[in-house]
Amino acid sequence: MMGPEALLRHERPIIVCGIAAVFALSWVYIWQGAGMGMSALDMTTLSLFPHRQTSMEGSMEASWRIVAAMWWVMMIAMMTPSATPLVLLYSKVLERQSGPMARRYAATSLLMAGYLVVWLAFSVVAATLQKMLEPAGLISGMMLWSRSAALSAGVLAAAGLYQFSGTKRACLTQCRSPVRFLTQYARPGIGAGFMLGMRHGAFCVGCCWLLMALLFVGGIMNLIWIAALMLFVLVEKLMPAGATFGRVSGALMILWAGATLLV
Repeated sequence: MMGPEALLRHERPIIVCGIAAVFALSWVYIWQGAGMGMSALDMTTLSLFPHRQTSMEGSMEASWRIVAAMWWVMMIAMMTPSATPLVLLYSKVLERQSGPMARRYAATSLLMAGYLVVWLAFSVVAATLQKMLEPAGLISGMMLWSRSAALSAGVLAAAGLYQFSGTKRACLTQCRSPVRFLTQYARPGIGAGFMLGMRHGAFCVGCCWLLMALLFVGGIMNLIWIAALMLFVLVEKLMPAGATFGRVSGALMILWAGATLLV
């Protein structure tokens, strides 16, 4: 039987298991409804035009804190898989520097913490926006998907056009090139890991924020849309033709926006 020191030497498997545990717990929380008062399965539907669907009247009346927590856990569930290559590469870099094992684990953990703090900031903004859209009748207070063709078309068109922007291209380049990112921004020290994670999180938000805004269209707790966006991000960031995939998808989103106004 291996002792604690022997176990700690298997750094990458431990890190992968830790990320997988966070990912799994996040999805369990979402599946159970993320404190919104209904199961996520009850708020899930397969529809290209959610605003055309009839939904139950009423509101869940969840507090702003619960809504912000829901968004943050949802971002953790959707974004941690695409951040895993950077975390593992950073761990390998630290291992080659031959520092104390505890220090390497702390720096790697702080990298992930910094990354998730940036998504927490995004979640605060998203939760505030959700709380503004629901009373205005633009989002169903019960099912949490769009009730407005104009809102749906506007978000789809904005997300599609953003796929062709220079900002999107610059942020995606950083997200797709963890070696380049670490070469450019990595600094020594435990605290530097946290700042590195925040920087990568900022690039990630810059790359994906309008994709995440599509949840206002399809349903903030719609499991199909959540899973589809997670897969979209993975393909765009990790696959060889990810950048091309993103541009083609952007064109389709623009066409989808036009169709939304016509149905």
